[in-house]
Amino acid sequence: MKALWKKHPATARDVMARLPKGVSWAYTTIKTMLARLVEKKVVSEYKNSNTSIYEPLLSQRKARLIAFRSMLDQAFDGATDPLLHFLLEEKQLSAKQKKELVKILRNESQGLNDEIE
Repeated sequence: MKALWKKHPATARDVMARLPKGVSWAYTTIKTMLARLVEKKVVSEYKNSNTSIYEPLLSQRKARLIAFRSMLDQAFDGATDPLLHFLLEEKQLSAKQKKELVKILRNESQGLNDEIE
């Protein structure tokens, strides 16, 4: 998906050329992966002569949101409080990241206060 988000529309060969170094998937593997993404309706496919052209139907932001919600549901029963406690208790956030989180929460809180008033 990252290869398609980077530049689209794209052929399977375009996707293959954009794979990170060290990833040496066969062309048939990429075609299979793209076919599965088409089946899942997250990628569209159309033909130009005999060549399949692919485009993402799902934005990177939406994909991240879906992945995050899935992880949150599976690991934390859908609750954000345990996730935040986990990150803080397991020392997963640096001091800089903690400050950034506080800043985001304050901005969100201010936005809620503005909506209420």
